[in-house]
Amino acid sequence: TNNSPYTCGVCFKRFTFKNNLKRHYRVHTDEKPFSCSLCNKGFSRKCYLSTHYLIHTKEKPFSCTVCNKSFTRKCHLIDHN
Repeated sequence: TNNSPYTCGVCFKRFTFKNNLKRHYRVHTDEKPFSCSLCNKGFSRKCYLSTHYLIHTKEKPFSCTVCNKSFTRKCHLIDHN
């Protein structure tokens, strides 16, 4: 469609923005340009690296308002509820 002019040459998934296609392409190449400075684990997206750092810092920014249990990821808090 005209709303999604960028197409992945591997799986033919379509994207509205060129940057989204570039980011998606890492699925096929296994490119991981973002590395943890503490353990060298690589990530395809910067946001995944940011979440990973919480393992090292032991930070748990998402807390249950009922029981005060804390979680590193928002999705884990949602599952808890």
